Amino acid sequence: MPLEDAAQVVAELASNAVLHGRVPERDFRLRLRLDPGDQLRVEVTDARGDRIPRIPNPAATDAESGRGLLLVAAYADRWGVDEAPAGCKTVWAELTVPGRGAP
Repeated sequence: MPLEDAAQVVAELASNAVLHGRVPERDFRLRLRLDPGDQLRVEVTDARGDRIPRIPNPAATDAESGRGLLLVAAYADRWGVDEAPAGCKTVWAELTVPGRGAP
């Protein structure tokens, strides 16, 4: 997985949190974790647990927005949504980063 793919996943999840997950006086939290098994986990927690993201119909190609989760699904090995405390949600994606320890 090129680093550009990981950067795109981070950008899409953060953008979705800004556009759809914010409420006044509350921001979102971005967390990146790289485990020893070359797995990068991207987590974005926002304050709108009542708004669960769904992948749009890929046939609706004339839309000017709404492709972010399609990109996340394409680049990530897996992704999902978890409930978080206080009415929040965490949207996460996991990507394999092969050979990161190589010189």
